[in-house]
Amino acid sequence: MKNKMIFDLNTNESTPHKRAFFHAPRTIRSSIIFSYSVVSLVLLVTVTIMLSTIFNSRTRAMTIEAVQQANAQTVVNIEDYLKSMRSISDTMYYNVIKSKDIAIDSIEDDMDLLYAAGNGNLVSIALYKEDGTLVAASPINTEKENIKVTKQSWFKDAMEQAENMHFSMPHVQNLFDDPSYNYQWVISLSRAVEITENGHSQKGVLLVDMNYESIEHLLDEANNHNSARYTYLCTETGELIDHPRQNQINAGLVKENNNKITNYTSNVTSETFEGEKRFNVISPVAYTGWKLVSVIPDKAMRISSDSTKYLLVMVVSLTAAALLLVTQYIANRIARPINNLNDAIANSEGIKNIPNTIYQDSTVEVKILGQTLHAYINQIDRLMNAVVQEEEEKRKTELDALQGQINPHFLYNTLDSIVWMIEGEKNQEAVYMVTQLAQLFRISLNRGKTMISIEQELKHAKAYLNIQKIRYKDAFEAIYDIEEGVEDYIIVKIVIQPILENAIYHGIKEAEEDGIIRIHAYRRDDDIYIEVSDNGYGMNEEECKALLQGDEKPITSKHGSGVGLINVHRRLKLRFGEQYGLHIKSEPDVGTTVTIHIPAIKCTLANLSALENSTYNKENTKNESTDK
Repeated sequence: MKNKMIFDLNTNESTPHKRAFFHAPRTIRSSIIFSYSVVSLVLLVTVTIMLSTIFNSRTRAMTIEAVQQANAQTVVNIEDYLKSMRSISDTMYYNVIKSKDIAIDSIEDDMDLLYAAGNGNLVSIALYKEDGTLVAASPINTEKENIKVTKQSWFKDAMEQAENMHFSMPHVQNLFDDPSYNYQWVISLSRAVEITENGHSQKGVLLVDMNYESIEHLLDEANNHNSARYTYLCTETGELIDHPRQNQINAGLVKENNNKITNYTSNVTSETFEGEKRFNVISPVAYTGWKLVSVIPDKAMRISSDSTKYLLVMVVSLTAAALLLVTQYIANRIARPINNLNDAIANSEGIKNIPNTIYQDSTVEVKILGQTLHAYINQIDRLMNAVVQEEEEKRKTELDALQGQINPHFLYNTLDSIVWMIEGEKNQEAVYMVTQLAQLFRISLNRGKTMISIEQELKHAKAYLNIQKIRYKDAFEAIYDIEEGVEDYIIVKIVIQPILENAIYHGIKEAEEDGIIRIHAYRRDDDIYIEVSDNGYGMNEEECKALLQGDEKPITSKHGSGVGLINVHRRLKLRFGEQYGLHIKSEPDVGTTVTIHIPAIKCTLANLSALENSTYNKENTKNESTDK
């Protein structure tokens, strides 16, 4: 029972103890570390989430508060500007228009003085009668021709709502002829007034055109910051007055949710627009019904809290590191008596002997356990070496048997063709065929080695095709498409020739049209692919699968070398692994393509020797194959 327990610790059997390993720690040290780590992690995650939530909420509140303050200052500046324009309008109306009879008294001088007092913020002042007749204007009083003042929106608004002042949308001043052609963007302030003419009172409209650049400058200052938020001005109906992206909106490149601003009753609202969550801070502008709107994308708030998050992450990380160090120290103190033995066993794979000095200074229990494990590991190592050596001998014997099968039909037919050429005095053709046959057998022998370069394997395949082309009087054409550099990798010898043999005898030999055999070799990532294609009769899917299935006995072709497709497939898997081998794709009356799939291993003496002796480390395959 004792021996059985030790054996289970060193095998891959799925014992109940082995399965339990994946559900709970197995050692005292790992149990302590796991428990402390889980508790610490839960606490740290909880604290981190709580602090992050608090920080995010506070950051959002501070950001909105700062934007509200900025909006309030911008609104004050806009209102001051509008108030000064209202004051000019009030002064003009109550101090000038109401006190004078326009039929007797001139108001142009007073109008010029008020225009000069505007400090460049005014573009023009004008007084119109109810029928649209110009009474006076400053600084220019020459109207453009065909201007229908009564049709202007500012005129109609003033006449229809006489009790209010009305602010228009930004527009180009278009009432007067300016000799300098300096037509400016303005916002019109209009109001209904009572005009006295020859002692009779009548309605009129006082127009004050304000310079739009002044308001635009105030909004530019509001948007002059390094953040993703922006501020725009709109009317009470949502119509845009000024927007930092006005040109893009007009071009249809950018959209704004200004039309829904009028539906919001709160000064701070959240919304999702164009798939983006954002906040709106809305501040009304007195006298006008206008609304100043600051849009704050949610990502801007997250960015603004990055520094706080970095600090939080740093504190949590340092705390986690400190807890981990304390946990490891406690675990090491408790589990130290068996740590050395445990580490030695974990690191002893492939080593024949574990030094007994590892457990000599340990406790009695650990010493007895170490001595027992020491003996059994050495015994298992000896048994494994014997099994590996036996399997390798079996593999070499099987490979030698497979590669030693040379069907006498091929050799007989080739020699018979040579004799026929000599008798027909075709000496050059006979010499060429003998040379190709010699090269075929020289590469096949390869001094008893089973691994060769792809370059040598391709030469072997070419020699075979050259012989067959002479025998069949050029009944087919051979095409070689070899990617540069592929020849420098390793392959098992005599794997292409059986595929060519199959293509000739079963693919294009009896075809009515000229046959074509194409060999395409290329590399993809860490693998090599060699495709052998023919335009013969082809086969269905069931026949393709049957070619790579069979019993353990080697399959011998009726006419060929004897090393059939199933044997090639098994040899490749036996040498390189189950993921490699052959793949067959075929379609009746179209042709067949057989693909050889092998790992890309550079052809060096060290790699050839390692593969030949089955000592090649597959972990190095990737490193070896990256040298293109």
